[in-house]
Amino acid sequence: MTGSAARTLVRFSVPGEPVAKARARSVPLMRGGKPVIGAGGRPVILHHTPDKTVRYENLVKLAAREAMGSRAPSDAALQLTVHAVFTIPASWSQRKRAAAIGTPVTKRPDLDNVVKAVKDGCNGVVWRDDCQVASLGGTRKVYGEWPRVDIEVEVLPLEDQHPHRPGAADLEIV
Repeated sequence: MTGSAARTLVRFSVPGEPVAKARARSVPLMRGGKPVIGAGGRPVILHHTPDKTVRYENLVKLAAREAMGSRAPSDAALQLTVHAVFTIPASWSQRKRAAAIGTPVTKRPDLDNVVKAVKDGCNGVVWRDDCQVASLGGTRKVYGEWPRVDIEVEVLPLEDQHPHRPGAADLEIV
């Protein structure tokens, strides 16, 4: 970001182990044990989002609605910061568990897929569409005492929403 500081729009936490956005699944439409054939002579394919992803996105949406209260979704350019906190494995010793708090997690799920689930869950509640997220803050995944995802959304200052685009007069010819 440049110049001014961003203004916090909302902060909230989603309790429980962070869940990554899973890829949509595709299956042929079946009738009587046989695939239904479409007009082009090919099977009709149905696409669906896995239940675990849908449940998690709904949990994010619920937490976001509670945090937003009666405010309408933002139309501004936004910065999203996501801190995914994972459970420390129970098999680790007490000493190793204590030392692990706040350290980076290098296991699955991938952080970008957790962010995708958060962004989809906030659609229509915090912002109108996740394309408004123009910046990611210090997004990270770490071990912690209790699993959760901490989310902060900030409105970007005006100069970050409409950056100066150099014209021909601004370009230096070398």
